[in-house]
Amino acid sequence: MDFFQSQETLTSIEWILRAIVAFFLLIIVTKILGQRAISQLRPLDFAIALVIGNIIAHPLSDEDLGLKGSIITTSVLVVMYFWGVFIILKWPWFRRLVTPPPITIVKDGEIIYKSLKKARISIDVLLEELREEKIEDVKKVALAIWEADGKFSIFLDPKYEPLTPSLMQMETQPFDFPKTIIKEGKFNSKALKQIQKSEAWVISSLENLYKTEVKNVLLATLDSHDNLKVFLYK
Repeated sequence: MDFFQSQETLTSIEWILRAIVAFFLLIIVTKILGQRAISQLRPLDFAIALVIGNIIAHPLSDEDLGLKGSIITTSVLVVMYFWGVFIILKWPWFRRLVTPPPITIVKDGEIIYKSLKKARISIDVLLEELREEKIEDVKKVALAIWEADGKFSIFLDPKYEPLTPSLMQMETQPFDFPKTIIKEGKFNSKALKQIQKSEAWVISSLENLYKTEVKNVLLATLDSHDNLKVFLYK
């Protein structure tokens, strides 16, 4: 049973095996390429992700196509991707060729129309990005840059920046990230061990503070100051 080769007909088992092999191949390739290829999606990343997905999809939907060619092609593309990344890091001229430079869209509260046309984005897109950053007035923006990965970098005018403890010269406590000790009615033993708490202590705290049991808890967190936060099933 050689499901890697082109065949006129495929049995159900061969279709299943072909899908399994293609699935794990995609997982491995994505792992090799790293998060950069599936998150930021710069031109080189987008191209490689799109082409590899297309190559893998064809043999899954067409029984006349073998997986052998897709595997070879995908392997070559992975090598080419790393070669392209190496050249981008090595030679700036190639980086400029495949990675567009950032475009300044707003400067000192003024919209640069030529930049909007160059970036091929509309006023609506710009306003949407500002709303997502909780900015209601373009005049408050000192600088807005359209990055190569299709995202905005927005900087407020200093006079519109919110006050922070450092500006007020206030003393603050170190950042304390709470541990999840119960999730969906089950203890997180690893987290309990890290904060040196026992299940008995948690059960007692739940009974005393919330009059409930572990099975009724959707989520429970505990910080280094023993502040217990509990969210019950409703």
